[in-house]
Amino acid sequence: MKLFEGKSPTERNKIIAALALGAMALLSLAYTFGGSFFSSKKTVTVSISPTPTISPRPNSETVRMPTAAEENLIYTTMPIVYDPRSSYAPDAGRNIFAFYEPPPPTPYSPTPTPPPVIKMPETPPPTPVPPFLIGFVTPQSIYAGSQTFRLEVNGDKFTPDSLIYLNGNQLPTTFISPQQLVAEVPSNFIAGAGAIQIMVRTPDGGLYSNQVALNVQAPPVPQFQYIGMIARQRFNNDTAYFQEQGKPTPVGARLNDVIGGRFRLMSISAGETIFEDVNLGFKHRLALYRPPPGQTAGSNPDQNLTPTLNSPGRPPNRSGFNPGNPNPNNPNPPVYIQPGEIPGIPSSIPIYQPTPPPQKKDDDDDDDGN
Repeated sequence: MKLFEGKSPTERNKIIAALALGAMALLSLAYTFGGSFFSSKKTVTVSISPTPTISPRPNSETVRMPTAAEENLIYTTMPIVYDPRSSYAPDAGRNIFAFYEPPPPTPYSPTPTPPPVIKMPETPPPTPVPPFLIGFVTPQSIYAGSQTFRLEVNGDKFTPDSLIYLNGNQLPTTFISPQQLVAEVPSNFIAGAGAIQIMVRTPDGGLYSNQVALNVQAPPVPQFQYIGMIARQRFNNDTAYFQEQGKPTPVGARLNDVIGGRFRLMSISAGETIFEDVNLGFKHRLALYRPPPGQTAGSNPDQNLTPTLNSPGRPPNRSGFNPGNPNPNNPNPPVYIQPGEIPGIPSSIPIYQPTPPPQKKDDDDDDDGN
């Protein structure tokens, strides 16, 4: 055949395979479509039925459209059913390979108790302003035990019928001006130390003032002890001895001498002394200090001393003082006073002892006894 001329065996085999495949394709087509390629044409007869007649329905069977009210009722009464299981869409952001781990349990905490309701105190009504006003008084302080003094009350809006009251006690008041009132305060109102409330008001109490205080101070008293005296003949230049606080040795004073810078010695006796305050005029009685047995009358009367005695009834220093301080850290050595001794006077000096005057004999006395 010319089909295979000049062809190699390989090319011949390829041509034979292509022809075989073409034949097989034709056979498969014939088998699939059957005899349509080889059978005769068939005729199909179609019969057409007549057009049916539509009869109208009666009015009772006419389909009626729902009203707006019915539609709204359907919308409002129809329940909405939402079932997430019916949705086949995957959950957004969910990892199907992650295991659920519950959070750690929360520690137990009791139910908090509500804080108590604190009732705020009600604001008190403001204090009304007094009709009278006291600015200051003169004097503002005075010593207890003073004599009757003049009290001046200075302020504003005083009336002629205004009266001064001290601790609720009315005083005879003199009206000077609407800014000043004057009254005499008796000494019995300031007999003791303390504060006295001063107020101005009318007799009926309709007009009143604020209160101010008058300070009544305790007068200064002597800060020393009366420990003894030297009595001279005919009471001439009697000397009293006093132990002041903070001084190691006693101080001697005569009449009209001033001790402590303000107390003048007015009287000396064996039992007491009398002083007068040179600034205030107060008089003070100072009794003789008698320490208990075994206690000294020095600058520290509360200290008990037990000195060593070289002779019965007398310490080593016959002048009445202890020259050797048993405690070198004590700047104020104690003072030893023995009965019959005078501080500051050596024991070797004789003490004056007044002698009684001789008894006068009667004129008829004689040696015979008749």
